[in-house]
Amino acid sequence: MRRLLLALPFALLPLAVAHAADEHDHDHEHGSLGAHEHGVGRLNAALDGQTLALELESPAMNLVGFEHAATSDADKAKVAAVRAQLEKPLALFNLPTAAGCVVATQELESPLFGDKPDADDDHDEDAKDEHHHDHSEIHAHYQFTCATPGALNTLDLANIFNTFPATQKIQVQLISPSGQQGVEVTAKAAALKF
Repeated sequence: MRRLLLALPFALLPLAVAHAADEHDHDHEHGSLGAHEHGVGRLNAALDGQTLALELESPAMNLVGFEHAATSDADKAKVAAVRAQLEKPLALFNLPTAAGCVVATQELESPLFGDKPDADDDHDEDAKDEHHHDHSEIHAHYQFTCATPGALNTLDLANIFNTFPATQKIQVQLISPSGQQGVEVTAKAAALKF
């Protein structure tokens, strides 16, 4: 149910970079492989009534600095640290306090988080839905309930750039009561208006 809010409108927005992969429309991970570009993340944001939904998708390289399965203690520690940061979306997305947003649901998916144990094995015979290969992505889905959604006048992504400096730009697709927009934000211009 919660995905319905986001699924359809984003398919229509101009920033959907993955036109080349039309035949993979049914599988958005596949469709976004064309858009897997180091340094570039994607954020879908939708505000509907008091519900704010945010979906952040990023190559693992931008967040943890590598895309292979974490085997060394240092790699595992880095993955755990990134996961902990992604589990604090209110801090990460710097939502205005006045909006009174609380996290309703959150879900993190990535082969690096153990969602698929041998993420670095390209030759998996029983390739069940094998779409990760060398392109490990991290997907974070959040849904917030905001007591005063009118106070959500900006979305400031500065903390994401500060926390994950390998991220150079984020392609944002935003749907709000004032319409929809596709914008690209960078660390120097990290805020956008709802």
